Amino acid sequence: MYILLPMDSDNVQEAKLTKLEDVKIWAQILVEEGQIVEILHSKEKDGFKNFSECVVVANDNEYVWPFMELSMMVLVAHTQRNIDDIVEAYLFKELHDLAY
Repeated sequence: MYILLPMDSDNVQEAKLTKLEDVKIWAQILVEEGQIVEILHSKEKDGFKNFSECVVVANDNEYVWPFMELSMMVLVAHTQRNIDDIVEAYLFKELHDLAY
């Protein structure tokens, strides 16, 4: 599964999940069989070769309608901020559905 994350940096070790309005770079993470296979970066959210099936946002107040129009699953990481924590929370189903 390809997961899209709005990040504040392309440095994988230091990057943090950020609000959609503050995004500096988009990370697309390929997760297969419980493992991170690859992490790609793009300045544009649609700048990836493969379609992202899920987007993870920082809070419930994000404007996610463009993602929903593309039938992407929207998940919220209330406390997780770095890539490893977000992927772990995704795998253990600890990310939340968007609250309307």
